[in-house]
Amino acid sequence: MDWDKLRIFHAVADAGSLTHAGDTLHLSQSAVSRQVRALEESLNTTLFHRHARGLILTEQGELLFDATRAMTKRLDAASARIRDSEEEVFGELRITTTIGFGSLWLAPRLSRLYDKYPDLNINLMLDERVLDLPMREADVAIRMKEPSQADLVRKRLMSVRMRLYASRDYLTTHDIPETMEDLPEHRLICQNVNSEQVSAGATLVRELMSYDLPNVLTVNNYFGCLQAVRNGLGIGVLPDYVAIDDAELVRVLPEVESNAVPVFLAFPEELRQSKRISAFRDFVLEQIGEQKKRAQMVDKE
Repeated sequence: MDWDKLRIFHAVADAGSLTHAGDTLHLSQSAVSRQVRALEESLNTTLFHRHARGLILTEQGELLFDATRAMTKRLDAASARIRDSEEEVFGELRITTTIGFGSLWLAPRLSRLYDKYPDLNINLMLDERVLDLPMREADVAIRMKEPSQADLVRKRLMSVRMRLYASRDYLTTHDIPETMEDLPEHRLICQNVNSEQVSAGATLVRELMSYDLPNVLTVNNYFGCLQAVRNGLGIGVLPDYVAIDDAELVRVLPEVESNAVPVFLAFPEELRQSKRISAFRDFVLEQIGEQKKRAQMVDKE
């Protein structure tokens, strides 16, 4: 098959429109249409259903689009490895992690990475869904469990526990709970047990709910939980790393915590020599080391 026609087909399938694909490829709509029709004739099949609102792939078109999508990702990987043969760290780095860890831990620290590598362009994809690294949906991931794919390089970074926290202002106007029996006197702020989250966090919330709490605020991510706690709405279930960098958060009921959640960094084997990946890995490890030092200082206080 003609590589150029496949490239044009992929752009049309991705855009769902001849006009939008033409804009991306810097070709006229008629030129794009001719190439697609020529590809259909060479394959003796119809790749698109054409109607007023745009183009929809046929079953045969879906099969070909799956193939061109995989080809594109492999070409992107090859391009990344070629760029990484240079000494400088530059170009796009696609990082995937959870909404909580990405918004509360990683994003606030990225300015330090940019200070060191100003030509790095980061695409931070926050999603509870696990993206497929071997299929190049992202370059590197920070996950709250060990990756299962065999063809990934992985490194355990740290462990996280979910604990109970309140703001200092809140505790000046409310009694500090001394036992679990005191918890119903407060509003509990937590993730809904049915929302996507680490199982250890959901298990802790279920245990807390067994105390028949009359007032509960549920949020579908830890960023929202933290904002509610900071604004004095009650006592919240939060990952322990947020309190290390937030002097306004106070841990309550220190005997209450979830099981440890392992945090892993992972990336495809083919990117082992990537300077962008190495720079990001070293940055994360450095930040974790600094956080551990601050945590030790907080414990001494």
